[in-house]
Amino acid sequence: MMNSFTFGQYIPGISLVHSLDPRTKLFFVVIMMAAIFAVNTLPGVLITALFTGIFIALTRVPLTIYFRGMRPLMVLVGITAAFQVFLIPGEVIWRWWVFSITDTGIEMGALMSYRLIMVFVLAQLLTLTTSPLQLTDGLEMVLGPLTRVGFPAHELAMIMTIALRFIPVFFEEGSKIILAQVSRGADFQGSWLKSARNLVAIMVPLFAQAFRRADDLALAMESRCYTGGEGRTQLHEITMSRTDYLVMAATAALVPFIFVLRT
Repeated sequence: MMNSFTFGQYIPGISLVHSLDPRTKLFFVVIMMAAIFAVNTLPGVLITALFTGIFIALTRVPLTIYFRGMRPLMVLVGITAAFQVFLIPGEVIWRWWVFSITDTGIEMGALMSYRLIMVFVLAQLLTLTTSPLQLTDGLEMVLGPLTRVGFPAHELAMIMTIALRFIPVFFEEGSKIILAQVSRGADFQGSWLKSARNLVAIMVPLFAQAFRRADDLALAMESRCYTGGEGRTQLHEITMSRTDYLVMAATAALVPFIFVLRT
């Protein structure tokens, strides 16, 4: 079941992207997400897609893993595209009753679908090539300067990393619960009302398992004398290499194009 949902998983590798500092990958992901939401022309879409595609190729992670992870997203993409296509005014291409499809709606639907898919792919790229420990250290160091004003950088980084790590775990638990309920005669087909009733048989044990895992994690952290980020040291210090600076410079060079390609 784990292979059917890849978001939040880490796949060890020896690629260039795997060897980059987590701060470099965070910088790349943030800049690319900003660029993807800023551009609204075909050249801008092509350039951001090309830049992201090159990075994905450098990860050496099979594309099938990215595609498997996007399956749950397709429902949201379809709903978003439908709202854009049918509700955005413009030159009418097709009309039936109160529904109409416009040229602007099709353009905005395609653009919003592209943005959602690319943001999800970038998030996958980060989690697939960065271990939870590295991601925690990277987030903590990026947010470190805010600790001078009382911002809990370590705690926030820890919470975000744990949340990402447990997304595929809970997805696997949900799949196991569904199979167990089906083996006991549960029927998840039929009307939406019947399906909603049957969801109770899934959500109750899933929430119980979530609280049980949270309690186990808290006990494990307490038994290891975890008291927060103050005074903690790191076994492996993360350092920036020449490659990291080159990647960050190449990513920063994309920023001027955002303002040029958005019009």
